[in-house]
Amino acid sequence: LALQKVLVTGGGGYIGSHCVVELIEAGFCPVVIDNFSNAVQGERDVPESLQRIEKILDTSIEFYELDLLDRTGLEKLFKQHSFSAVMHFAGLKAVGESVEQPLRYYRVNLTATMNLLEVMQTHGVRNLVFSSSATVYGDPQRLPIDEQHPVGGCTNPYGKTKYFIEEMIMDQCKAEKDWNVVLLRYFNPIGAHSSGLIGEDPQGIPNNLLPYVAQVAIGRRKHLNVFGNDYDTIDGTGVRDYIHVVDLAKGHIAALKKLKDNCGCKVYNLGTGTGYSVLQMVKAMEKASGKEIMYLIAPRRGGDVASCYADPLLAEKELGWKADFDLERMCEDLWRWQSKNPTGFTKNSPFSI
Repeated sequence: LALQKVLVTGGGGYIGSHCVVELIEAGFCPVVIDNFSNAVQGERDVPESLQRIEKILDTSIEFYELDLLDRTGLEKLFKQHSFSAVMHFAGLKAVGESVEQPLRYYRVNLTATMNLLEVMQTHGVRNLVFSSSATVYGDPQRLPIDEQHPVGGCTNPYGKTKYFIEEMIMDQCKAEKDWNVVLLRYFNPIGAHSSGLIGEDPQGIPNNLLPYVAQVAIGRRKHLNVFGNDYDTIDGTGVRDYIHVVDLAKGHIAALKKLKDNCGCKVYNLGTGTGYSVLQMVKAMEKASGKEIMYLIAPRRGGDVASCYADPLLAEKELGWKADFDLERMCEDLWRWQSKNPTGFTKNSPFSI
């Protein structure tokens, strides 16, 4: 029996690459495309992350350098392969940058997805798992956030692109009843594969807390700026729901299996349901790394909410999935990746501050 081919867009990136591991381990055959906008190029013009997965799992991975804005290239790919489903990770994803460059974010994220959906439609591929975000909920009106929480009050263009894409997909599912789509709203993925060979490798200054904290611990950065310590939270710093990226990836396999039930369009949160503050995360990383992590209190950032954490029960009920790894494990795995790869995927480059 031939393995089912699953197209993975943005499969060279942080979450995509961890999903590629789980796909292979679950017996699927991933075909990966990436345009290297956020993936480090290894040898043979293949993302370094995928080359390392090939080593970890002793396998080979089919990869094409392709941008979803290249409609012709995408058509060609769908003619070459018979995909049973698509996992769509590709997109621009820095909140701050989206505020400064809204048009670029709208053009890239929306056009890429429209191209993908139209080419899927033409070739009769009607199964999709989409990587959405808890940013679609905007300022939480209640906590924990369940899937019925209102969406669309997004605080930045990045979040709006995720929201608009969700809406496009839902409309397509209404129009064509044989489409099956699972929209996964991620909370805050952290950690790395337990091998320490793949992980999050932000290009430039990290936009997310944990990679930044890890770079402080390893000595790449002097200190962490904690934006605001006067929020209405346990210690005044922002509270978020952090989820191990391997748990997140396993949620995608559960979503893929859900598509087989002709589920129509479904939406699930992927989170743990537990919120941790910035200072709690700093403490946990100090413990995992055995290093002191210097931090300074800085003014609040515009658009930041005090607390945000998931109600993850629907995914447990309908997908049979829940997050297993605790905070300690997330930090241990992140630290293993960071200490084995002080400069990320780029070999022996001097520390760039």
